[in-house]
Amino acid sequence: MSDAPNSAGNVPPPIPPQALAPPHPPFPVVRLLYSIGYGFIAWFVLHIIFVLAVAQFGMLAISGRANEELKSFCNTLLQYEWELLAFITFTRDEQPFPIGPFPKHT
Repeated sequence: MSDAPNSAGNVPPPIPPQALAPPHPPFPVVRLLYSIGYGFIAWFVLHIIFVLAVAQFGMLAISGRANEELKSFCNTLLQYEWELLAFITFTRDEQPFPIGPFPKHT
């Protein structure tokens, strides 16, 4: 009973395939929390867009043409809504307003 290995005991055990795979990154808890917050903001902005659309129809009924300032503001809000949803769905990594800059209408 000695601790000296014999020639047959020198073979290392096989390595399981999952040990060879690179470790996956940790779950992005902070991004999840930001996404939940941005989801609430996106929900609120969507309702504002609907209200402004009704107002634009009212302007069209009264004056016969759409209000250009309201149209420009709605375009900026739509860009902001896209940025919010793009961050939530991992399409974009830059955080939207209020952490990042507010989108500019071009």
